[in-house]
Amino acid sequence: MAVVGNIGVPYAAEVSRLTKDDYVVAEISSFQMETADTFHPHIAAVLNITPDHLDRHKTLENYIAMKERIFRRQDAQDFLILNASDPVTLAMAKKSKAKPVFFSSQAPLEEGIFLQQGHIILSKEGSQTDLIDVKECQLLGVHNYENMMAAVAMALCAGVDVEQIRQGLRQFRGVAHRIEYVRTVDGVDYYNDSKGTNVDAAIRGILAMEKPCVLLGGGYDKGAEYDSWLELFDGRVKKLILLGQTAQKIAACCDRHGFTAYEFAQTFDEALQKAKQAAQQGDCVLLSPACASWGMFDNYEQRGDLFKAWVRAL
Repeated sequence: MAVVGNIGVPYAAEVSRLTKDDYVVAEISSFQMETADTFHPHIAAVLNITPDHLDRHKTLENYIAMKERIFRRQDAQDFLILNASDPVTLAMAKKSKAKPVFFSSQAPLEEGIFLQQGHIILSKEGSQTDLIDVKECQLLGVHNYENMMAAVAMALCAGVDVEQIRQGLRQFRGVAHRIEYVRTVDGVDYYNDSKGTNVDAAIRGILAMEKPCVLLGGGYDKGAEYDSWLELFDGRVKKLILLGQTAQKIAACCDRHGFTAYEFAQTFDEALQKAKQAAQQGDCVLLSPACASWGMFDNYEQRGDLFKAWVRAL
């Protein structure tokens, strides 16, 4: 098996090592789908649709169209995993020839995988199987439970045994830079969510926090609007430290929503120092910028690595 794609490992780099019995797990971006005319995955998944990369795709409709190309070549022998709680992805089932498999974090399903009272449940052919209590897993947040359900669905379609799936869910520690716990210093928890490069991802980061949050935000402007992010701040975010190209744009959005607990930083180091000063025992500091890293960093990994190195040096 090979894991390739938008995670940084080119698909072509692994082709020569694969056999006909291998599975390739590929994360494919909307950019890559623009020219993927013959791409034909046996099992595909579209987890959700939120505005992103509008600096390139220009409209949400174009972005959705690029996402839909993932199932363009699928047929009745293939599987398409879809989020039943997202109306855009739910509608994709009628556009695809593949067999749809649904998951939901919002409501029970007669057929599919759903989250209920902290348990991931498989409902199939009139019977239900309790796959796992999410407390047994090492990931936080409903968005991660949705990712887990999608992964479960894909694994089941690939013929993986249920007990093996349970073991995988218990052992998986998540990926670097995605709501990654770094360290607790003077009673303050530090989390690296540098991969929160768009508004929806940053929303998930905030919702995963269980303590008052000092938030580091801002970066490269991908054409997003920040209202839905700001609407979650009340009772969750006690201080917002802004930097990068979008700092003034986000500040204007803060003003419209009556959120005044923000300040600017000219450099990343200054932002980190301000966050440390604002945080008190029992708080958390979260790097979840809602923006890409370009302009100040080579990529979100570099941004996250610098954050982790700074926290570990405290």
